[in-house]
Amino acid sequence: MIGAIAGDIVGSVYEWDNIKTKDFILFTPYNKFTDDTVLTVALADSILTGKPYDENMRQFYAWYPNSGYGGSFRKWAGNPESGPYNSWGNGAAMRISPVGFAYDDMDTVLEKAREFSEFTHNHPEGVKGAQATASAILLSRLGKGKEDIREYIEAHFGYDLKKHVDEIRPSYTFDVSSQGTVPQAIRAFIDSADCEDALRTAVSLGGDSDTLACITGGIAQAFYNGVPEGIESRVYDYLDARLKDITLKFMDRFF
Repeated sequence: MIGAIAGDIVGSVYEWDNIKTKDFILFTPYNKFTDDTVLTVALADSILTGKPYDENMRQFYAWYPNSGYGGSFRKWAGNPESGPYNSWGNGAAMRISPVGFAYDDMDTVLEKAREFSEFTHNHPEGVKGAQATASAILLSRLGKGKEDIREYIEAHFGYDLKKHVDEIRPSYTFDVSSQGTVPQAIRAFIDSADCEDALRTAVSLGGDSDTLACITGGIAQAFYNGVPEGIESRVYDYLDARLKDITLKFMDRFF
């Protein structure tokens, strides 16, 4: 989970000012957490406490209303009577990393990823992106190699993960769809050398940088067995007391 939050914060300054290189400063005074972090922590809190996730998302939105949410989510969060809005966007995948850490078998991970996605993202592509992300985290936790993870994701979700990031990067542009974000984020993890390099690789693709790095970072944390202390400690500097406390409790219980 902390890897996903790290990716969000690192990528936050490049979402509207894309770069196409891995050579950049990870943390600046302008970095911040976004809706990716807020909704990830809200999910972690629901897993810890049992509070319904739809209620938690609306509560966290009320606490952090200016964190960069999409228009459809804002409308949903502002109306307790509204149902899912058939989104195929990357919003379900960006917030799903706690599922991959909290549950230990694939059937449960896939079901929970669907359950937590469908409050908003009930389009098949939205659900698929969340399931692919969560399953990659679980497979990493189970000690599977990158080739095994790639083959599983391709076989079960139909994503084409064969292109190296160096082939993707030149023509890749901003894309908020799940199908235009999740495969690229997973490939950034596959082509990484370590956790920090995974974050840098994801951001270097351009596009929706904070969400790409958020998805990549969660998988990288699981595969590389943690986030470097220097990165993790800086991440906590950007979180307020509430977000930090929930994140620490989740990490203590599930990692």
